Amino acid sequence: MSDDRAASSHSRGTEQAGFASCPWGIESLLAEELSGLGATVARQTVAGVHFTADLATLYRACLWSRLANRVVLLLAQATEIETPEALRACIAEVDWAAHLPPGTSLVVDFQGQSRAIRHTRFGAQTVKDGIVDALQAAGRERPRVEHRDPDLRIHAHLHRGRLTAGIDLSGGSLHQRGYRRDPGHAPLKENLAAALLIRAGWPARARRGESLVDPMCGAGTLLIEAAMIAVDRAPGLGRSRFGFERWAGHDAALWRELRREAEVRDRLGRRRVTAKLFGSDRSPPALAAARANAMRAGIPALIEFSGADARHWQRPAAAEGSGLVLTNPPYGERLGELPELVTLYAGLGERVREQCPGWTLALFTGNPDLGHRVGLRAEKQYAFKNGPLDCKLLLMPVPEHVEEAAPPARSAGATMFANRLTKNRKRLARWLKRSGESCYRLYDADMPEYALAVDVYGDRVHVQEYAPPRSVDTAQAQRRLMEALTVIPEVLEVSPGAVYVKQRSRQSGKAQYEKRDTSGERFQVSEGPARLWVNLRDYLDTGLFLDHRPVRRRLREMAAGQRFLNLFCYTGAATVQAALGGASETLSVDLSNTYLDWARDNLALNRLDPARHRVVRDDCLHWLETAQGMFDLIFLDPPTFSNSKRMEGTLDIQRDHGRLVDLAMARLAPGGTLVFSNNQRRFRIDEGLVERYAVSDITRDTFDPDFQRRGDLHHCFLIRHKTDA
Repeated sequence: MSDDRAASSHSRGTEQAGFASCPWGIESLLAEELSGLGATVARQTVAGVHFTADLATLYRACLWSRLANRVVLLLAQATEIETPEALRACIAEVDWAAHLPPGTSLVVDFQGQSRAIRHTRFGAQTVKDGIVDALQAAGRERPRVEHRDPDLRIHAHLHRGRLTAGIDLSGGSLHQRGYRRDPGHAPLKENLAAALLIRAGWPARARRGESLVDPMCGAGTLLIEAAMIAVDRAPGLGRSRFGFERWAGHDAALWRELRREAEVRDRLGRRRVTAKLFGSDRSPPALAAARANAMRAGIPALIEFSGADARHWQRPAAAEGSGLVLTNPPYGERLGELPELVTLYAGLGERVREQCPGWTLALFTGNPDLGHRVGLRAEKQYAFKNGPLDCKLLLMPVPEHVEEAAPPARSAGATMFANRLTKNRKRLARWLKRSGESCYRLYDADMPEYALAVDVYGDRVHVQEYAPPRSVDTAQAQRRLMEALTVIPEVLEVSPGAVYVKQRSRQSGKAQYEKRDTSGERFQVSEGPARLWVNLRDYLDTGLFLDHRPVRRRLREMAAGQRFLNLFCYTGAATVQAALGGASETLSVDLSNTYLDWARDNLALNRLDPARHRVVRDDCLHWLETAQGMFDLIFLDPPTFSNSKRMEGTLDIQRDHGRLVDLAMARLAPGGTLVFSNNQRRFRIDEGLVERYAVSDITRDTFDPDFQRRGDLHHCFLIRHKTDA
């Protein structure tokens, strides 16, 4: 068959069933687009549209759709398909010989499942077997399966017994226009970007010659898609190949005609376009990627790129009249990013109000609470998915006059939170001046609505959000967190970049010590005479338990001339204090290489001799069971829970502390002291220990003024042999 002739069963005017898939949330837009291209829409479904169309319209959908992922020519549609046998038989009924030229390679993309078909790979294999059955029945050879670059892709979808299957005419996802080889960080897919532009009204604005600005343009996807809309350029013109080009029903002459038509429209559109497009970003690599992408898209002259921070951005002088600011700022998927993003969104809103009165701000974000920080009211909101993330496009008119758009005042709750921070600073000021401490707790869920712990580390702030109970609305908790992160830098007079945020929930095993990030960002703080390394970003805990400060101080005061043992030593802060207090030698035991290295660094930071101050990697229980040496001062500060094979699968401090204390006391020299501490809120000491040893509960004396609100954060005991009492 000549490439210039279509197969007789696929004439140009014959209406055929089709399916176009798309990102979730843009189905109605895709239906409108397909109708505009000449298709008859049958129904919308989740992430797709069913339609009928002739061959020319199917080609136009592949060439012109800005929104579809794939365009599928449906060849099999059936219900009550539950078993592999039924699936294979249904596929075998299709005349595949009319669609697959001899020697064609293929691959099957299968989605969905049934009770008997549980895996997509098995489903794809079953569909392929049905195709082979049909071809062999027609006297044809088996097709080759080629995953990397097949001639044809077969699409099959099975959901609740309903099967749709056919030829993927697009070949690869249509969002891949061919221009984006340098996507930058966290890029938008091209068809999602086009959907945002359509929802924001850009096609009509472009026809009126308005301006479009993206002050955080990244790799430039929004601007490039906007430019292609403005000049009426078919998004498929840059693709190297479509799936239908190796289909037996392909009409090459019709395809050439449609391409020529698109090329003419592109040339005419470039002459007529009056819209102006501007992009800026503070990242030079992102701008380089954007310029390269625009060059490959064939529209470099239509977009003006420049370097600028969104918080200091200025509207280009050429962006006159009315216009649209459309941008996709970071969402803050990680809690630690939020403090800077709160000010980024607020700064963006301030610049837009100042620079673009009378315009519209279209903000696409996965965190609507951040979107509200811009200080503008959303006139319309549209829900989308950006990959797995639930996102919203907020359309916010910018008032004509700056004074009408003042940022919203603090809520009553935020004002109360700010007042409490100020009150606590005043309450602690005298103690801080007297003690010289630079690391302290300023706020600990004083107001239940703002369930945070706020700790100061010199000129930095560590914020821990307590996970809200199920009775608290998640959106409300998120809104209060945003309010707090707005207030904290203002009241404490620190940069938002110096505020670190984490969420704290009940931890099991070693979860509280596991790494959250890999920044390696640490800095020095002081505690009395000690200098210590802390890391506010990478771990749930920082390397320094602030509530144990008085315990470490007591250890320092008790340590002169003593042999000191630190069990579950963590980062060795207690060892450093004991060594600086004059301990004759110290030994620190922990199972974590990470924290033992941290302890070594803390010892080295204080110029302590490693020959006298040793660290040992071992399970503390095992070490106690096998150790021989004696110590005059022992610090035992085990976790509340830990995975330990020697403690019936877990270490439960309430259940197991008696054994731990007995083993530690076996290593305590006559006249010595065991300082036993733990963080179990409802801890009760074993009565047997009280009978066997001289036990003093000193918990009340181990809280400095910054922790006196919560007297159950830890418990602390001095334990001695009764013969020494």
